[in-house]
Amino acid sequence: MKTNNQLLVLTHLSQLLDFFTVIGGLIVPLIIWLTNKDSVYRMDEHGRAIINFRISMLLYVLLCIPLVLFFGLGLLGFLIIGVLYFILPILNAIKASNGEQPNYPFSLTII
Repeated sequence: MKTNNQLLVLTHLSQLLDFFTVIGGLIVPLIIWLTNKDSVYRMDEHGRAIINFRISMLLYVLLCIPLVLFFGLGLLGFLIIGVLYFILPILNAIKASNGEQPNYPFSLTII
């Protein structure tokens, strides 16, 4: 296995494609993870963290939809999720460049 911190950084930052495309922020990291998880050191760990984060955020968005009817709590949830969608991939890309473990708070362990 080879070490490729730049690819790990790119994988984390590719989640930001959602701000330009509809689903690119899920598809691109998934493809990078699946094609490189056995050949790049720590790619499996980072890829799983990213996919778990993406699925968790999708579930939180789905929970926020009915909460919009209850005093607008869903709108606050959408705002918080939007901030997390933007900040956490950048922070974890920095961690990946330094060789640290990924950390996505509020992420459910699904995969």
